[in-house]
Amino acid sequence: MRLEIVNITKQYRRGRVRALDSVSLCFTPGIYGLLGPNGAGKSTLMNILTGGLRADTGQVRWNGTEIQKIPLPYRKTLGYAPQHQGIYEEFTANRFLWYLAALKGIPKKEAAVEIEQVLQVVGLTAQQNRRLGTFSGGMKQRVLIAQALLGDPQLLILDEPTAGLDPQERIHIRNFISRISTNRIVILATHVVQDVAGIAKEMILLGNGKVRMQGTPDEICSTLDGKVWEVRIPARQAAAISEQYLVSNLLEGRNGIVQARLISETEPVLPDATCPPVSVPAGIEDVYLSLFDHRREGRR
Repeated sequence: MRLEIVNITKQYRRGRVRALDSVSLCFTPGIYGLLGPNGAGKSTLMNILTGGLRADTGQVRWNGTEIQKIPLPYRKTLGYAPQHQGIYEEFTANRFLWYLAALKGIPKKEAAVEIEQVLQVVGLTAQQNRRLGTFSGGMKQRVLIAQALLGDPQLLILDEPTAGLDPQERIHIRNFISRISTNRIVILATHVVQDVAGIAKEMILLGNGKVRMQGTPDEICSTLDGKVWEVRIPARQAAAISEQYLVSNLLEGRNGIVQARLISETEPVLPDATCPPVSVPAGIEDVYLSLFDHRREGRR
């Protein structure tokens, strides 16, 4: 299976706002992390992929055929969990899934089997007769993912699946997505780096409607080889170092000493440091910050 995006452009406000600008991507089975700050164009791209929005120019192709030419077969391959929890809180989880199965045109006998299966997959079998209004945020997200799995889709699109969840629920959802990704294309759009850094086979960093960077996590991190440093400084210097360098983390230690992680093309010059800066491997968060922090221009 193969999903291709070919030179997609989408504009709003009569061309004054370009949400997507000549975006081209190719997806094969596995998890893809689509990362970018708010306003990067992620949701616009998701809406185009799910057929809710048409691009101004370019094509989306499924196994080589433009999706506009195969709307029904394409929809049957697609599962979508939207960013906003559009669920009926007076419904039970079971009733909600029956409702979505009917909308998807799944025959009753098949729906009964599938609903039982997806409830088990998302770990909500015991709670299936509870009203959705009594569910936690993480449980509601699992219900949305469960409905996306109805029909056993080959393409699964998850738009900000952990938005608004606490850290424990986010970890649970992330691990769950990893488990259900076998033999599927999974596109996970988020602005939370930790949600995909450990499970994605490829990362796509989107900013201002353009693909700013793409590759495996290792390839992405290698772009900052030799440019990430850790150094210990007096706590009183933390504000000053943040003005001088792009700082990705500050960790307060003992005796008024702070460990700073910063990004610099050359070895940082810090007269008040308690020891020389040490070059360390870059992480996805370092790359994300270096691309999207508006203060990075002019930093050294």
